[in-house]
Amino acid sequence: MLTKKTIGFLGAGNLAEALIKGLLASKSVGASQLIASDKVSERLLHLARAYEVKVYSKNYEAARNADIIFLTVKPNDAREVLTEIAPEIGGGKLLISAAAGVTTTAILQTLKEGGAKSLVQVVRAMPNTPVIVREGAIGLCAGIGAGKKGLDLARAIFEAVGKVIVVEDEPLLDSVTGLSGSGPAYVFLFMEALAEAGIKAGLSEESAKTLALQTTLGAAKLAIESPKDLMELRRMVTSPGGTTIEGIKKLEEAGFKEAVERAVAAATKRAKELSGKR
Repeated sequence: MLTKKTIGFLGAGNLAEALIKGLLASKSVGASQLIASDKVSERLLHLARAYEVKVYSKNYEAARNADIIFLTVKPNDAREVLTEIAPEIGGGKLLISAAAGVTTTAILQTLKEGGAKSLVQVVRAMPNTPVIVREGAIGLCAGIGAGKKGLDLARAIFEAVGKVIVVEDEPLLDSVTGLSGSGPAYVFLFMEALAEAGIKAGLSEESAKTLALQTTLGAAKLAIESPKDLMELRRMVTSPGGTTIEGIKKLEEAGFKEAVERAVAAATKRAKELSGKR
């Protein structure tokens, strides 16, 4: 599917590098098919040296030479970049935006105002930071005109760096943002709490951290590979009269699940607010 496609990244930051690294590792594309642009010359030099991809200092040059264009700049820079590349984009190209809060409608309108020659296929993506280690959680939504073909191309790229879900209603990407986009921070906070609790219980800092990280990793891996649902897995560990049930009681008394629900809801609400401003 990607063997004859040239993929360009507008913005050469961590996400672009993660995708480049993942695509090359998956062998779905070669380095000659990847190009990137950025205003920071040091980032371009790094990508060229580390991955042997072609780089440009101007975004419109990358857009002109790519079949699939990734918008991997900060949301506040999206409008400027889209306006710059608009004259170089035709209907045959696919634009995949990872700019949080920037809707497909806003993207298409900006391209039209900038002089785009025809309706562009746009797919919006919400990846999270574990794409850096090829374990990301990615939500996708097709904009007007993208269709199944565009969505399939976007999915093929992101599956090189994680698990992909597709939502049909674009506002649901705000929920994806609240859950998995912000989710790594919730998990890191939980890890911190586990490690700190271990230290207070007498373990060394190194031992507590190792146990906290491995416990989180192991639990996630077990949940992924087991046919049991999450509640069943929790009950497997929570024997009546045992140690775990005492810990669970304290989490329930503190409103642990409710706190997580409120965190996801608050992050989702903020994502909706940001989407409404763009």
